[in-house]
Amino acid sequence: MTTNLDELRGKVTAIADEITALKKANPVDKDAIAASVKALLDAKRTFAQNNGGIGVDGKPWEEPLSKKEKKAKEKAEKAAKAAAAAAAAEGGDVGGKEAEDPISEGAKKKAAKKAEKAAKKAAHKAQQGGGGAAAAAPATSKASKSAPVVKAMSSVSSSASKRSTVSTKLVSNQLCYNPNVSLTERPVAALTVACLTNTMNNYSITSDRNRHSGPALGLPNGGELTGDNAIARYFARSACSNHALLGGGDIDQMALVDSWVDYAQTLTKFQQIRRVKAVAATLASTLAEKTYVVGHSLTLADIALFVCIGFPCEAADALQVEHILGGKRCPMIRWMKMMKSHPAVREATQLAKGISIDNETSFDPDAKMDPLVEGMNPLEGATVGNVCTRFPPEPSGYLHIGHAKAVLMNEYYARRYKGRLIVRFDDTNPSKEKEEFQSSIIEDLAMLGVKPDVVTFTSDYFKTIEGHARDLMKKGLAYMDDTPQEVMRQERMDRVDSKHRNQSHEDAIKYFDLMCSKDKEGGKWCLRAKIDMKSNNGTMRDPVLFRQNLLPHHRSGETFRAYPTYDLACPIVDSIEGVTHALRTTEYNDRDEQYQWIQSALGLRRVRIHAFARMNFINTVLSKRKLTWFVENGHVTGWDDARFPTVRGVIRRGMNLDALRAFICSQGASKNIVDMEWKKIWAENKKEIDKYAKRFMAVDKTENVELIVTNGPDDSESVFVSTDYLPKDKSFGKRLVRLSKKVLLEKIDVEGIQVGEEIVLMRWGVVKITKVEGGLEGELIPDGDFKKAGRKLSWMADVPTQIPVTLYEFDNLISKDKLEEDDKFEDFINPDTLAATEVIGDFGLKNLQKGEVIQLERRGYFRVDQPYMSTEKGLVLFMIPDGKAKSMSGLAGKLASSLKK
Repeated sequence: MTTNLDELRGKVTAIADEITALKKANPVDKDAIAASVKALLDAKRTFAQNNGGIGVDGKPWEEPLSKKEKKAKEKAEKAAKAAAAAAAAEGGDVGGKEAEDPISEGAKKKAAKKAEKAAKKAAHKAQQGGGGAAAAAPATSKASKSAPVVKAMSSVSSSASKRSTVSTKLVSNQLCYNPNVSLTERPVAALTVACLTNTMNNYSITSDRNRHSGPALGLPNGGELTGDNAIARYFARSACSNHALLGGGDIDQMALVDSWVDYAQTLTKFQQIRRVKAVAATLASTLAEKTYVVGHSLTLADIALFVCIGFPCEAADALQVEHILGGKRCPMIRWMKMMKSHPAVREATQLAKGISIDNETSFDPDAKMDPLVEGMNPLEGATVGNVCTRFPPEPSGYLHIGHAKAVLMNEYYARRYKGRLIVRFDDTNPSKEKEEFQSSIIEDLAMLGVKPDVVTFTSDYFKTIEGHARDLMKKGLAYMDDTPQEVMRQERMDRVDSKHRNQSHEDAIKYFDLMCSKDKEGGKWCLRAKIDMKSNNGTMRDPVLFRQNLLPHHRSGETFRAYPTYDLACPIVDSIEGVTHALRTTEYNDRDEQYQWIQSALGLRRVRIHAFARMNFINTVLSKRKLTWFVENGHVTGWDDARFPTVRGVIRRGMNLDALRAFICSQGASKNIVDMEWKKIWAENKKEIDKYAKRFMAVDKTENVELIVTNGPDDSESVFVSTDYLPKDKSFGKRLVRLSKKVLLEKIDVEGIQVGEEIVLMRWGVVKITKVEGGLEGELIPDGDFKKAGRKLSWMADVPTQIPVTLYEFDNLISKDKLEEDDKFEDFINPDTLAATEVIGDFGLKNLQKGEVIQLERRGYFRVDQPYMSTEKGLVLFMIPDGKAKSMSGLAGKLASSLKK
């Protein structure tokens, strides 16, 4: 839940005012003041905790010290000052001049000795107190503040003293910076270089609100690199062999790039107005007939100068720069617009600002995004118009509720960022795939309201993937292996190299060609990636990438005899098709490293991975194999059975698409795998369908009781009353309800009814019971008080025009909430999952169409599975769960009643 900082700030002010009033009171209540001071401290602390460590006063929050702690701190500060004075007294070179000191030698020695003693004592106390630096590092001058520094990990000794540097907290390739600083103080140049060189996936970004020395990067050797430009250069040198961003191989061009970067650095000490005007004047001639500052492509010179003028990628910042220049048209404005529209610059801006989870950039006032739906997180580095997601189902079964989460999340992000959604059939296994499943998936997507921008097939890329496989073998990054499957599995667990791991490239190609032929001898060979058999990540221990399969493919027939695994095909095709963000469930977390290795090894464009938790439900299995078992063994009527967790099953039962989307979005950002209760999603569903479900009435065909309304209309009169379809929304119109002297009531509703009792016949009026024994009779009271009547009952005129209706209700197929790994799901099949109830329905039900959702008052919500055809083929309604354990009216239905027994 988001904490409201304005409310917390108001609370702090109110408590402070209360303390002031208490201090002015006479007499002074010290206990009340102490309690209020404690409350004030708690409120300030809560504010800081929810504001990134920044207090109400805008300064970093520090816990108040006790008197004893203040005294110790002051003593330590005095000792430090004395030590500094003593060091100066010994004679030092300050600013290149010998410092003059009028203090005598004896006084110097005495001061030094006293300072040394005090410093040792303060250090000892700090150590006993559990931490704190014994000495502070000398302050960095303004001139060197932004200069790149590499902090070595090993201890450094000198003839004067010995110091050991504090080990960096950053791990290798971890980029860290303070999210509270301005955009230009963040590593925007470094991020731009990483985006341009497609290496951003090599680095992780973290925030540290206590970091005040500028952005830093953890190095592989254990050191730490600081400074945006230094990190940018490091990224450029690491990514490109020709160092194109640094000027390429031309030494003159490289020198020019360096000079421009240095120039931009010298301007950082000035305010933005002066920087912008200086750069505009300097670039006037440079860019008069050029697009880029140096050469014919983007370099670090362009990036550094763009940072210098404020990195005006966002619309408001660009307008500010134009305002500074008085709206004049000059080469720099043209150059700035080119820079701000560059996809890599925009991506870097989003990455730099997106470290604060809800901070999204606005590049174009006319291309605004909708606010994030509650429960969803922004995509890392995503910008409007530059997002492509994909949903890659395997055509080996029908889509289920878990797939629905994946596809709806992919669609949500593609539409929000005004990008593209690809539906790609991962058809790499002819043993499982069928045309039937492929067609059903297209139909299921239509049911979900998903319209992909393009539908593709992994099989369209088989030749391309095969080429990449051969490249891996040529690079020595893959080999062919005929180790039996069980032996291979054991070797991978024991981290033992295959006997073929170091085979020659020629042998690898020979066996690969054999595997791809019709020869069954090739079936014992498979292609394995050569990664790291010692890795703690099991998926990196030389996974299988290609296998033979002689069965014909449902699309390509017998063109191919060997097929890539999903682990190889997915990263290749994702990169080729332009996918920017691959949404994968957390069960793939270990495989993400493998995914990135393949793209890196093949030199492919890198794709960002966005993880989310899969959606599991209690009393449910989602395995395609297990669902197929239910179908084949007759426990359900088919893949669209309303008891099934398939997309068509839950929709047939009455799931509303808006409710499904809302529920999935509410779970979207979570990475925790939990077993959801069905009642939660059905409760969300009820909120939606209640808005449009028209109201009707029905009573049990056999379990009913006749009531004679003595002053009611005779059957021959054909009297009707008009009532709203939806009492809360008059726009849905009205329906006619037939009135009669004889009405039918639910038997359960009249148990214990007494003479003189007043009841409400819904949508008609109040009836006073005049007779119970020998048959119910009552009298309609024209102006009866609805509020005073004890029972409000659904009813049906006992006339021949009412129609027959069959109500179906369902229960879970699995009787155990959560199946354990060693459980056999066949042992937990629920024997009672379906019940039917025959009722007499309102005449208005006759016009309902298939798929309509209604409410039978006091019974619940229903979806029309079969419309009324005739008295022999009546209306069939499926009960829609509403998330409640019990029916509000007690009309729970036969299934619920039988379960109670």
